[in-house]
Amino acid sequence: MRDIAELAGVSITTVSHVVNSTRSVAPDTKARVLDAIERTGYTGDAIARSLVTGGTRSLGLAISLAAGPYFAELLRAIEHETTRSGYTLVLADTHDELDAEQSAVRTLRSRRVDGLILTPSPSTSGTPVPDLLKLGVPIVLLDRLTTSQHIDQVGPENVYATSGLVRHLAELGHRRIGMISGAAGLATTSERELGYRLGLGRSRLTWDNDLVVPAESGLGALLDLASPPTAVIAGNNAMLTAVLHECRRRGIRVGRDLAVVGYDEVEWAELLDPPVTTVAQPVEEMGRTAVRLLLERIANPDRPAVTKRLPTTFIHRNSCGCP
Repeated sequence: MRDIAELAGVSITTVSHVVNSTRSVAPDTKARVLDAIERTGYTGDAIARSLVTGGTRSLGLAISLAAGPYFAELLRAIEHETTRSGYTLVLADTHDELDAEQSAVRTLRSRRVDGLILTPSPSTSGTPVPDLLKLGVPIVLLDRLTTSQHIDQVGPENVYATSGLVRHLAELGHRRIGMISGAAGLATTSERELGYRLGLGRSRLTWDNDLVVPAESGLGALLDLASPPTAVIAGNNAMLTAVLHECRRRGIRVGRDLAVVGYDEVEWAELLDPPVTTVAQPVEEMGRTAVRLLLERIANPDRPAVTKRLPTTFIHRNSCGCP
């Protein structure tokens, strides 16, 4: 740092502020320091610095990387907001399995991250969250929320968004509306199923247990019923993909023979014929909000926990049968 200071014509303290983002520095001064860093190839010692400061200016993210394009978009938003805030993001893959989730959390803690963002696995027991709270580790739950009032969390509005899909189909005249749900044990699954029930009630339609099937059963189980549905809601983007594949396999015309809508926007929804009606989650805002909540928790460990539900967007296209 002394060499950098001499090359840039500034004090060692100024170099420290630029490297550690601990104080604003005049743009021209900062540019000289960064130029000197680039010319010399200087890198700081994050581990040594953490022994002095008690923090590494890094945030941990434990998330399943096999969960499709939705989580890839979420990851990009988190990484961008983390970097913009002067932190480094350390990523660990949970594979959506409890053992891998526990291992990912241990790995991130061993890296001395200042806080954790976690998208919990479907498991209902053995989650590391209670232990993290007892240890005072700053943590934010993302996407899959709990009923706990003692942890920061951010996710989409699931119940009323799914209810809106049901009501839209009912307004088109559908009386048997099926739903292909997500993985059992996930908060998102139960919340969207609750929204489905709410939508039926508000549309004065009767609940039929046969019309709600898990992902493993898929659209085939609904179409093989003695009285199959005339409209189907896919609980997430993976379910929507499976529905469209099954429709093609059976020669079913989406929007004509069967109305199809999905929770989760996908980039190819507009490209299909007909384009697919979906509910879009505020993915980027969720990622940014999770990082901001975590940084607020790190700065103020004693503040009350916050749960933020972000509104979704109904994207009306033609797969629902509308002209």
